[in-house]
Amino acid sequence: MNSEIEPNTLPLYARSALGVVTTPNALASRVGADILGQGGNAIEAAIAIAAAIAVVYPHMNSIGGDAFWLVADEAGSVRGLAGAGQAGAAYSPQYYADAGMSALPERGGLAAVTVAGAVGSWGAAYDMSREAWGGRLEWAALLEPARRYAETGFPVSRSHAVTLAERAEALRNLPGFAEVFLAPGGLPGEGDIFRQPALALTLAELQREGSDAFYRGALAGRLAKGLRAAGSLLGADDLADYRPCWVDPLRLAYGDGELINLPPPTQGVASLMLLGLLERSGVADMDPEGDAYVHHAIEATKLAFALRDRYVGDPLFVDVPLADLLDAAHLDRLALHIDPDRAVDSPVSPGPGDTVWFGVVDAQGRSVSMIQSIYHEFGCGVVVGDTGVVWNNRGCSFSLSPGHANELAPGKRPFHTLNPALYVENGRVRLVYGTMGGDGQPQTQAAILTRALNFGYAPDEAVAAPRWLYGRTWGETTAGVRLERRFAPEVMAGLQRRGHRDVSWVPRHAGIMGHAGMIRIGRHADGLDLEAGADPRSDGAAYGATDHSATEES
Repeated sequence: MNSEIEPNTLPLYARSALGVVTTPNALASRVGADILGQGGNAIEAAIAIAAAIAVVYPHMNSIGGDAFWLVADEAGSVRGLAGAGQAGAAYSPQYYADAGMSALPERGGLAAVTVAGAVGSWGAAYDMSREAWGGRLEWAALLEPARRYAETGFPVSRSHAVTLAERAEALRNLPGFAEVFLAPGGLPGEGDIFRQPALALTLAELQREGSDAFYRGALAGRLAKGLRAAGSLLGADDLADYRPCWVDPLRLAYGDGELINLPPPTQGVASLMLLGLLERSGVADMDPEGDAYVHHAIEATKLAFALRDRYVGDPLFVDVPLADLLDAAHLDRLALHIDPDRAVDSPVSPGPGDTVWFGVVDAQGRSVSMIQSIYHEFGCGVVVGDTGVVWNNRGCSFSLSPGHANELAPGKRPFHTLNPALYVENGRVRLVYGTMGGDGQPQTQAAILTRALNFGYAPDEAVAAPRWLYGRTWGETTAGVRLERRFAPEVMAGLQRRGHRDVSWVPRHAGIMGHAGMIRIGRHADGLDLEAGADPRSDGAAYGATDHSATEES
């Protein structure tokens, strides 16, 4: 993911009054735009995208993962939906201590610690669409593009091929992995047709039985059996106990409006704090691609992450002082700790993560900002039984330290880096945005939000502009600063002069910077003006509902 990526040549900008989508995979973008073109609403398009991208971008997400939503109607009312699975009843810190482990494993059956919540969230969102938005498209129709791609195949994307080549040796001996992902004649390459017949059958079953079948019934039984056979402690009762939940989003004043994000167990509070600190540091008066701007963003990240790591866990188990963390006076005081001329050492060492973010706005101005994830690339690496489902390894983000906010406990949801975002002005959504990238998510959100809102970048320009990353990449033990080579040399010099350690260049379009996206909603007397931008670092595209390409068979 740190190699040079040639910017993709797919449409990275779309403009339409009838609805737009942006995702990190062009096939999934086409699916969403087609649903909008059929008269579907933003939730219906998001479900179809979520199912399709779980098939065509399997290294980044799966129906065996989790999902988080922000859903806004045309009047600006916003609801959050947490599709986060809980730890199995048999899991505890003592279990790993007895097994001689000091940390949770990242791969294999014992890394399958938590229930997968994504499919349940699709069902909850579908019910809302029908009940509150008058959704008319059938559930089975929304999953049909995904099932068809699984059955008949699709061209392997660049990111899929590169990631598989990097991870194949570490994953090939895990249950079911080689049979599904490794071709008999060698690794599938970019453009090769990739089929997942077992997953197609599972999706067909979900089409017939509904989302509940993933957790209760025959399919759930096969999932539980397959998980146990792979060495997981998850059982049928754990699946049956799962429920997605609607939540009140977090809000923070910014500029002339409000930032909106999700509450714990996500890191949404950190994303809000980071932007709040940047505003108080005078980011609007800085060069948006200069060294002062990047320095302040890194220092704000350190402050926000230190508090995140101290407090954020499952609010059903720990008290997270959200009001105190987002209090204006607290942020005022915290911003004073940022020295414009000097970097501070930080014990925080943020690490990597992989997922997908996508956004949808329909013809009525209703919007969805959504993230779906299996955590690490290919999750825990286990394909569950005969279902074709790759299971997540989100549970490895739990702590085994007694008293830690994110300490593993039966039935507890782990800390999630996932946090989709919105920005509202005058009570209505103006920007829909987000990114993949683990601990890079708050940093990239800050980059694209400030560039679009404070500096007038178009959505595609804000997403494409050079980015930085403070943290660890795969295999590293200490945090450094990475700069895409499109920054001027003076930016690196300015950061080094301020005392930033381990500052290095990465390629001009680096995959470790995440795959972001943004939609801007303009409202005029004669209707909506919707603009969407996709990330050149991804395999994605932005499409409008009227685009002919969005309705063509791939």
